[in-house]
Amino acid sequence: MNKTIGFIGSGNMAKAMIGGIVNSKLVPSNKINVSDLNQDTLNKVNAEFNVNTSTDSRDVVEKSDIVIVAVKPNVYDLVLDSVKDLIDNNKIIVTIAAGKTIESIENIIGNDKKIVRTMPNTPALVNEGMSALCKNKNISNDELDTVKNIFDSFGKSEVVSENMIDAVIGVSGSAPAYVFMFIEAMADAAVSAGMARNQAYKFASQAVMGSAKMVLESGKHPGELKDMVCSPGGTTIEAVKTLEEKGLRNAVIKAMENCIKKSQEMSK
Repeated sequence: MNKTIGFIGSGNMAKAMIGGIVNSKLVPSNKINVSDLNQDTLNKVNAEFNVNTSTDSRDVVEKSDIVIVAVKPNVYDLVLDSVKDLIDNNKIIVTIAAGKTIESIENIIGNDKKIVRTMPNTPALVNEGMSALCKNKNISNDELDTVKNIFDSFGKSEVVSENMIDAVIGVSGSAPAYVFMFIEAMADAAVSAGMARNQAYKFASQAVMGSAKMVLESGKHPGELKDMVCSPGGTTIEAVKTLEEKGLRNAVIKAMENCIKKSQEMSK
């Protein structure tokens, strides 16, 4: 990729993205610019990835073709307003904040600017992220592919329409928290049965990861894969029956509906 990539902010998500870009050799590290107000944080990023760093976000915008704004949503508007005069019609601005619509970004930097709104999730930290991307009218398909390559460097990504972003947050952006709770609950049950805690987490985590891989790679419906494990009158169907009695599906659906509703409220 013959582009220079900039990051405003160097938190966990930014570092996950930088790691994916560097490890995949998408661009050399000297073509990555990172800004942060905390010099100690920048020193750590530079030591780990050997990228260019600055405490001035304007410096990053000026030197980068693609600018990824990786700051907290509550300071997004302030940060964008401080650099908007440096954003020309050739630079691509990539956002990763919940609640920040393309229109809200255009209202700050101009509706003639190139914007890609994205929603990655925290498994990006282990190169297993899932990201959604949507573009404004000024982004060409080739430019969208370029941004997609960045997000594919630390996991997988899909292009969606912006009206699906709230659903993406429910099913992917926030979903790792639900999965961690499920793993913790399974491990607690194993510990209750006498298993050592570290082994319980390993068994539960591998079961979740392996099951997810079967869904992605087999092409089979999750219900069909579930049926393959449930022998007549066996242990698994007994567990499945209990989960149905306790309302697992309904609890998950209701939780996601509330998550999506909150995301919609944040976008207003």
